[in-house]
Parts: sequence; C-alpha cells; structure tokens
Amino acid sequence: MAEPLTAETILDTAEDVLRRFGPAKASVVDVARALDVSHGSVYRHFPSKAALRDAVTERWLARVSEPLEVIVTRRGKASRRLHDWLVLLAGTKQGMATGDPELFETFHELTLQSREVVAAHVEHLADQLGRIVADGMADGEFARGDAAAVGLAVLHATARFHHPAHAGEWGEPGLDEQLEAVYHLLLSGLAAR
Repeated sequence: MAEPLTAETILDTAEDVLRRFGPAKASVVDVARALDVSHGSVYRHFPSKAALRDAVTERWLARVSEPLEVIVTRRGKASRRLHDWLVLLAGTKQGMATGDPELFETFHELTLQSREVVAAHVEHLADQLGRIVADGMADGEFARGDAAAVGLAVLHATARFHHPAHAGEWGEPGLDEQLEAVYHLLLSGLAAR
C-alpha cells in the first residue's frame, strides 16, 4: 500500500522538479508525474501553481529564519546576539548561494514571484532584530528608541551581506571584514550615551 500523499512530500518533490526544470518550466503536472499521482492530487493540497510555489518559497525562507530565532531567544548581551544573528544570516544566505548556485538562483527567481511571502519573511527578520534591539534597550546597552524601526533599519543597513540581489558580490575578498565594520558602525549608533 502506498504512503498517503502529504503536503511535505509534495514540497520535497516540487523542490526537485524546480531544480531540474527551473521556475519558468516547472509545472504542477511535472510535480505530479514525479510523484506518480494525478495533478488533481497535488491540487488537493495546493489549490494553484502559485500556491505551491509560495509554499516552496516559504519553506525555503524558513530554513533561513528558524536558526536565527535561537539567537534571538538566547540569553546574553544584545550586542553579541545582534552580531551573531547578522553573521549567521549572511553566512546562511552566502552559503546557499555558493553551495548550490543553481538552486539558489531558482529560489531567488521564486522569491521575485512570491512578493507576499517575501514581505512576510522580511517582516519576520525585522521583528527578530527588533526583539534583540528591545532587549538591549531594556538592559541599558542600547539607547532608547523605537526598537521595531531600529530592527528594520539594521536589516536594511546590512542588505549587501544577505540580500540575494547582492549575491554576485559575495565572492569578493574581505566581505567578512566589511560586515564586521558595518556591525561596529551600527553598534556605535545603537550605544546608550
């Protein structure tokens, strides 16, 4: 007896199909064929091709944000957590780009089509940073202010190191040192006077 078809199985297969055919050519029929089921079976879990692509994109972005949450909730100085969060985000995105450039490009193309999913991801990342900043403000390590606005500003200020639009720059020598320099600049701006 065959295993029941689950959303997770469909997403795993959809990632493989996207890797093989690319976002422009991959279809729900290709995913169904790879699963040896009818395309109607896939549509029972995902009502449209766009919904399936959004779910794949959301899952991929969760692979980025979930490990960052560990740093957000960790005890310790906010400045250290902020540093570790930025380094992990940059390292994760850069590692994805260099470790499997074809898959990274595929997901980058998907994110361009999944604007609502990406907006939610950016909001989530900014919220994580905002919570770290709020802890630093509460402890007197950072100057008081609007932690959510500061979190979003930090995310934007460090975009060169984690936004896929900059992936072509990630092989440049000295990039880690540049991130450290930006971090220290941000830290001096955040410091309580």
